[in-house]
Amino acid sequence: MAMTSMFWIRLCGVVALALVVFASLMLPPQLKRLRTGHCAVEHFLGYFAATLIVCLGWDRPFVVAGLLILFAAVLEVLQSMTPDHSPAFLSALSGAGGASAAALLATFIIRVRNRWTSAHLDIHPKGSR
Repeated sequence: MAMTSMFWIRLCGVVALALVVFASLMLPPQLKRLRTGHCAVEHFLGYFAATLIVCLGWDRPFVVAGLLILFAAVLEVLQSMTPDHSPAFLSALSGAGGASAAALLATFIIRVRNRWTSAHLDIHPKGSR
C-alpha cells in the first residue's frame, strides 16, 4: 500500500480515537439528545469503527485491540471524574467487545489485502520459478 494512503488511514484512526474521547468525556448536554439510549450498542459500534480504522493503519490488529481495550477501561474510570457522566462496567465490556471484533475483521482484511497485493504484483518466493 502506498505510503500516502497509509498516512491518511492512520490520520483517520487518530481522529476516530479523538471522537471516542470526546463522546466519552466531553459530550455537551445539547448533543446528548442524539444518543440512542442503548449505551452498550453505542460503545460496541464506536470502538468497533475506531479499532477497525486504526488496525488498518497499523498492521498489528491484536496489539492495537489490546491497547484500545485498556483505553476503554481508562475512559470509563475517567468518566467518574466528570460531573455529567457516570462510568459503567457494561460500557467498558461493550467497548472491549467492539475492539476485539474489529481486530478479528482487520486481521482477515489485512491477510486478503496482502495476498491480493502479492498476487497482482507477481511476487514469487525465491526458488519458485
